[in-house]
Amino acid sequence: MQDRSEGDINLGDARAAWHRDYLDAETRALLEEDARWFLHQSLSTPCLNVVERAEGIFLIDTAGRRIMDFHGNTVHQVGYGHPRIIEAVTRQMATLPFSPRRYTNRTAIELARRLAELAPGRLNKVLFAPSGTAAIGMALKLARHATGRHKTLSMWDAFHGASLDAISVGGEAIFRRDAGPLLPGTEHVPPPALASRFFGDDARGHERLADYIDYVLEVQGDVGAVIAEPVRWTTLEAPPADFWPRVRASCDRHGALLIFDEIPSCLGRTGTMFACEQTGCAPDMLVLGKGLGGGVFPMAALIAREDLDVAADRALGHYTHEKSSVGCAAAIATLDVIRDEGLLERSRELGTRGLERLRTFPTARAVRALGVSFGVEVADAAYAETVMYRCMANGLSFKVGGGNVLTLCPPLTITQAELDSALDILDRAMQPTAVVASRS
Repeated sequence: MQDRSEGDINLGDARAAWHRDYLDAETRALLEEDARWFLHQSLSTPCLNVVERAEGIFLIDTAGRRIMDFHGNTVHQVGYGHPRIIEAVTRQMATLPFSPRRYTNRTAIELARRLAELAPGRLNKVLFAPSGTAAIGMALKLARHATGRHKTLSMWDAFHGASLDAISVGGEAIFRRDAGPLLPGTEHVPPPALASRFFGDDARGHERLADYIDYVLEVQGDVGAVIAEPVRWTTLEAPPADFWPRVRASCDRHGALLIFDEIPSCLGRTGTMFACEQTGCAPDMLVLGKGLGGGVFPMAALIAREDLDVAADRALGHYTHEKSSVGCAAAIATLDVIRDEGLLERSRELGTRGLERLRTFPTARAVRALGVSFGVEVADAAYAETVMYRCMANGLSFKVGGGNVLTLCPPLTITQAELDSALDILDRAMQPTAVVASRS
């Protein structure tokens, strides 16, 4: 049985029907070429379609159909091809297309300063990396150097990246299964989303989970870091307001660092610049990624407290593109667009209106919203997959998380009319008599 904990796997009956009824001969031939040359792996192969262009909130496929992208691997906070991002990248490429690692550059310095000024708490020291997974690795190494401890505590079902160290602290079976020995000392506890299942469904399950985390930190005595998503992004679930402050206090009491993974949730996705601003506490390290590169360039960052700057004689990252002038230019422009276009406010406003609409959908078992990011829980995986392909055939793409949660994460630049149109498509797709558009 295929594991669906992380997302849709593109192998079900609905996917086969999609391939048969929706894709034309040219697209099928290109998909066969893709399958011929790329290594196959779950979650990303077989590919669904072939895209030719991307602009704003839209992907355009080989048949010229415009698809509203509410997935986008969560890199498209400012949409695709935002003119300010393109202009910044183009300008930087014309003057400094690459900055060797042994040098710095003005753009990298400016981005580090901007992120330190935006980050919560006392986070003001930065390292860049070419991917969120790599930034997680840097955080793990820094925690070891700073605490002298190698053990970590993280959550089952969490996703922190696909590298060997990241899957060791992660909890997704689809990445860990049969992978052989993983990092030693990677302890796990149930995730907040399942607190009621393991610790009682009397509304105090999260308190007991927090107490259990405190117990584990106490009895282990040598855990260097607790690493977690402040919001479980695959299913868009946030714990109660008092949960993370309790964990924060436990970390302080037992000498462990708190690392928040905000690779997908940063930069306005939740209505605030960082999701942890809504948790009531600040971490010791914050990991950013995905949207930091403006939907153009792979960029990630680790932001840490200044007193954790303790590894000057070690290599935490040492990546070839560590201070990429082009990537930093894209990131600075992204921060400018979020600020100048009021995208945090837009995220909150559209999120409120979208949540009101989604609550009227009769087949939704539960609906959640954080900013303009939505989680719609439905009956089961088969129904979720059916709804997803109905939507894709009618011009709306999103991801299924946790098997039965429709996760919709549009660009923050989306208009009210575009959001309404997308929700119209979803509404029709969730009706028993839904009609799927054929290719034209």
